Amino acid sequence: MKILVQKFGGTSVATPETRKQVIHHIKQALAEKYHLVVVVSAMGRNGAPYATDTLLSLVRENGGALAPREQDLLLSCGELISATTLSSQLATCGIASVVLTGGQAGIITNNQFTNAQIVKVNPKRIYEELKQGKVVIVTGFQGQTEDGEITTLGRGGSDTTATALGVALRAQYVDIFTDVEGVMTADPRIVEDATPLEQVTYYEMCNLAFEGAKVVHPRAIEIAMQTNIPVRIRSTMSDHFGTLVTNRSEQNELVGEIHDRLITGITQMASVTQIKIAVQQGQFDLHLKVFQKMADHGISVDFISVNPSEIAYTVKDDQAEQAAAILRDELGIEPLLHPNCAKVSTVGAGIAGIPGVMAKIVEALTEEDIQILQSADSHTTIWVLVKGEDMVKAVRALHRKFKLHQVNNH
Repeated sequence: MKILVQKFGGTSVATPETRKQVIHHIKQALAEKYHLVVVVSAMGRNGAPYATDTLLSLVRENGGALAPREQDLLLSCGELISATTLSSQLATCGIASVVLTGGQAGIITNNQFTNAQIVKVNPKRIYEELKQGKVVIVTGFQGQTEDGEITTLGRGGSDTTATALGVALRAQYVDIFTDVEGVMTADPRIVEDATPLEQVTYYEMCNLAFEGAKVVHPRAIEIAMQTNIPVRIRSTMSDHFGTLVTNRSEQNELVGEIHDRLITGITQMASVTQIKIAVQQGQFDLHLKVFQKMADHGISVDFISVNPSEIAYTVKDDQAEQAAAILRDELGIEPLLHPNCAKVSTVGAGIAGIPGVMAKIVEALTEEDIQILQSADSHTTIWVLVKGEDMVKAVRALHRKFKLHQVNNH
């Protein structure tokens, strides 16, 4: 069975006009003889009446004391409204469809309400409906436990739903439709000559997404990567092919031999605070105590650097004072805080084993009088921490240094 999974985000299903574009893409897929599964998010963004954040605001306005189980029941309503509305519009076009909740679609999760993990997917019901010639519309962002409790999957949950179903159904592609043409070499709001990318690897996309690119959730890409299901990131308002996310060998097979580019893109994450702690001689277990305390209080840490004389890491700006108070009150440590920093990431599968990349990064930033507060690297990414006021200048300088406006997609 030739199956395509399409996922449409909140802005794609927000209005009758955008839903017409959704139906256009559905019709195209049916014309190409695909059996079609459509995953939808709740309509619109915060402020829209049925958006997830709007539903959450109902809880906050009424004291915020709703238990996680009941919160998931509330939040699951947004996708149901979206799915049934789309089904109604398809019916007026003569297209048969059926709406399935995440649980009815076979998405089984653990019982971690509000941020559940998918345990398994049983697509039997979806196959049955597809064999009857129906478009199967699945509510994104949700599943159910083995004992029938409704759960939600946390941020990016609809992307995760789509790729999990793509894997279970052995889909030809998973198309993630959003409000941009695909993945760019940098944020076009910062870099005017940012260039669309025709293809990226799973690893590159995960790193771009983790480090600030918002077009797709990294967890969704990680799921697709497990069985090499190709993902296309596309614009709802366009017929453009978008960006293909797959592994390197699959790229060569699908779109021809591609240029082995060094750098794929530059991304950024603002509003982080650097925390530095001096380590005295003999305090070999201090790093364990520090990070255990952060974990105990639910503070996520990033950009970790540990050496015999110093511990450095970052937290979000809005958690910095809490983190500092924990260090003072519970460990007797006076940390040095550097607030309003930004993490700028240079991502590319071609980085591994290539000398001189860090030198070019340092050169680009030095030419713009940008101070590097901290750095780290992996086989696909080099990160630098800079002052928040230097973030835009740093992204532009790196994009220019690596000539990403001239990126060769082929």
